[in-house]
Amino acid sequence: IKFTVPQKYFLHFYVVGVAVTTSLLLAICFYAYMKMTPLLPEPSSYSTIASHLIGSNSFSFGSVLSRTMEHKYRVWRTVFVLLLMEIQVLRRLYETENVFHYSPSARMHIVGYLTGLFYYTAAPLSLASSCLPEAIDFIRGQIVEFIVKGRARMPDLVIDSPSLLKPLLKLGWCQWIGAIVFIWGSLHQIRCHAILGSLRENKDSDEYVIPCGDWFSRVSCPHYLAELVIYLGMLIASGGSDISVWFLFIFVITNLSFAAVQTHRWYLQKFEDYPRSRYAIIPFVL
Repeated sequence: IKFTVPQKYFLHFYVVGVAVTTSLLLAICFYAYMKMTPLLPEPSSYSTIASHLIGSNSFSFGSVLSRTMEHKYRVWRTVFVLLLMEIQVLRRLYETENVFHYSPSARMHIVGYLTGLFYYTAAPLSLASSCLPEAIDFIRGQIVEFIVKGRARMPDLVIDSPSLLKPLLKLGWCQWIGAIVFIWGSLHQIRCHAILGSLRENKDSDEYVIPCGDWFSRVSCPHYLAELVIYLGMLIASGGSDISVWFLFIFVITNLSFAAVQTHRWYLQKFEDYPRSRYAIIPFVL
């Protein structure tokens, strides 16, 4: 028991995850709404831009417009991915409180606990890293302006719902494919967590039962497999151009694969009749 904490402290991971993800989502969403709207220029704005560039090279005009649009898409794409992360951590927070029934004797090592806290801080930061510095600079500027001018001289902030939703709806096919993959993984993880949570009807019992149903027919840790699918969806939705998101995905694969192999070995040792056809986490691979 030395250097361990109760396994129910998993709840702390998702409290931190919700706090960090929500803060980043609000900050970058505010920046995107104030500076990156509309996502697509209005038809009249093309002539306005062109009038400032009369006599300039048309290729240069197209290049500037292309870079501007690419930048806007990148910021709104980050908002979209953070929305997916927000859904994930909120759901995990709910499940930890209402679905799982941790054994009173279940413990985890303090290193694992600290790693979890670090992960749920670093993961949303990784997803937001491509435009976080500029969003922070913008918000800092707004705060300075507020301090200098005072509330009375600042314009009122009016949130126009269509202007907030339209850019998200106009994102590319990568974002929607990523969202579909994310939802697919989430639905399976919900089912697998429900199966695990129902194994011990008596919350004070330490009895273990072989889980069955859903992806448990293929692997020992289908909830981990579903987690891989969820983060694959986020990677696809991000466009795959941010190295930090790739590092996040590789970390998730490595960490969950290691944990799944350990769990699979434990199942094999614990139950003599454990299905030998099951893999640890990825069918026919691991």
